[in-house]
Parts: sequence; C-alpha cells; structure tokens
Amino acid sequence: MSKTKAWIHAFRLRTLPLALSNIFLGSLLAASDHKFSLKIFLLATLTTLFLQILSNLANDLGDSISGADNENRVGPERAVQSGVITKKEMTRMVVVFVLLSLVSGLWLLWEALQLLNYTQALIMLGVGLLAIGAAINYTVGKNPYGYSGFGDLFVFLFFGLAGVMGTYFLHTGDLNWTIFLPATSVGLLSVGVLNLNNMRDIENDSLSGKRTLVVKIGSETAKKYHLFLIGFAVLSACAYIYVHWNSFYQLLFVISLPLLIKHTAVVIKNKVARELDPELKKLALSTLLFSLSFGIGLLL
Repeated sequence: MSKTKAWIHAFRLRTLPLALSNIFLGSLLAASDHKFSLKIFLLATLTTLFLQILSNLANDLGDSISGADNENRVGPERAVQSGVITKKEMTRMVVVFVLLSLVSGLWLLWEALQLLNYTQALIMLGVGLLAIGAAINYTVGKNPYGYSGFGDLFVFLFFGLAGVMGTYFLHTGDLNWTIFLPATSVGLLSVGVLNLNNMRDIENDSLSGKRTLVVKIGSETAKKYHLFLIGFAVLSACAYIYVHWNSFYQLLFVISLPLLIKHTAVVIKNKVARELDPELKKLALSTLLFSLSFGIGLLL
C-alpha cells in the first residue's frame, strides 16, 4: 500500500456521512424555523469533517500504542498497524487536524457572533474545545475513555446533543427544549454505530484490555441495548412530530424505518461477531437518510 492510500484509509472516509448527519439535521431544523445561514452551514460542515478525521487519526494512533490494533483485529487494517505510516507521522497529522479544527471552529464562531452575545460565544467555544479533547482522548492518553466504557456517552453527547442542538443554536441564536428530541434520535443512532463496532470487536477488545460497554455487558445484552437505541431513536422523532404536528409531510422520515428494522433484525440474529462489519456502513447511511428525510419533511 502506498503512503497516499494509507493516509486516505486512515481518514476513514466511510465515517463521514454519520458525522454530517447531526449538522444536516440541525441546519434543516433551523431552516424549518425560517432561520438559516449558508455560511454557518458550510463552516459547521467543514469543522465537523475536520473533527471526525481528527478522531479517526487519534483512534488509529491510540489503538496502535495500546496494542488493540493487532493481527486479531476485525475490519480494515489501520495505517500505523500496517507499518506504512509511523507513529511519529500520525502524531504530526493529529496536530495538523487539531489546528484545522480550531481555525475552522473559530471562523464558525466569528460568523455566528451577529446572533450570539459574547457569553454564548464563549460557551460554544468551550463546547468546541471539549469536542477536540473528546476526539483525541477516546483512545489516546493515560486514561482514554473509550477503554473504560464511556464511549457511548460521549458519542451521544457530541454526535447528538451538541451536534444537532449546537448547529441549530448557531443558525438561530435561540434554543427550545423540543430540539432535544431529534437530537436524541441522531445521538442514539450514532451510539448504535459504536455499539456495532464494539460488538464486532468484542473478542479482540477483551483480550487487549479495552473495556468497552459491550465487553462489560456481553454480546447478548448488547443486542438488547442495540434494539433500545434504534427503537428509542424512532420514538424520540415521533414525539417531536407529535408536539409540532403540521402536515403528513413531517412523516417523511418513515422511509428510513424499513432499513432500520432490517438492520436491527440482522443484529439480533447474529451469531458471528465479524459478520456485523457490513452493518456499520448500513446503519451510518440509514442515520444520514433518517436525518435528511426528517429535516426535509419539516420544510415541505
């Protein structure tokens, strides 16, 4: 594998649709309230892409240092694990994407200042800095939270609540409690992707000392947990529609339900962990479809 291809693999482009789901939904929710800024949307999208790639690179580096990436790992070979990219080179690239995330995020805040006061801007800056820290500390550092079962919580907070509600807030300068409901939906579906990843890797994670939530609760309980994540995500979306009912177009998001139901059935019936790998991409794309159809339905 050439170094260029190794870097492209390290960026893990297949994870980007999931990362963008919260930005798209937050922006569409703002547009449904007749408040939308193209600059905010583009900069939020760019910042999120940088943060996701940063997370992927840091994860590659952290798992190689801890030994979680080894010959027993299921899924695509990691860049540092392959030997094509050194740990020093990966560390430098992590720093590059920290800087890109900072610059993009600060530019985003600057554009939003016309709607935010300085206190609100400082709060959003704090959220952004926490997002950078969370992207790195998932597997890097003395006590990476991904190795102690807290990955699910952080994914819910940043891919769901902070992602959707933060984007909506940057567009509108306002927030209402009901935005929490669709934010919860996307957050839970995003946690579902992580849960799938951890179910697939349960054997290797257990052997390498990576105490994910799935390692702690076991595969069978993880399946029930997965059912809860998908089911409650749909219920949260339905609750928002109930509160804001206006027309049947708001039910457009149901086009994603057959995919989610089929996916959940595959997970529940699964007997071989490595066979869950294709479901990661399916759930990520289903989440993107869910976000787009939910938001577009509010605009029609």
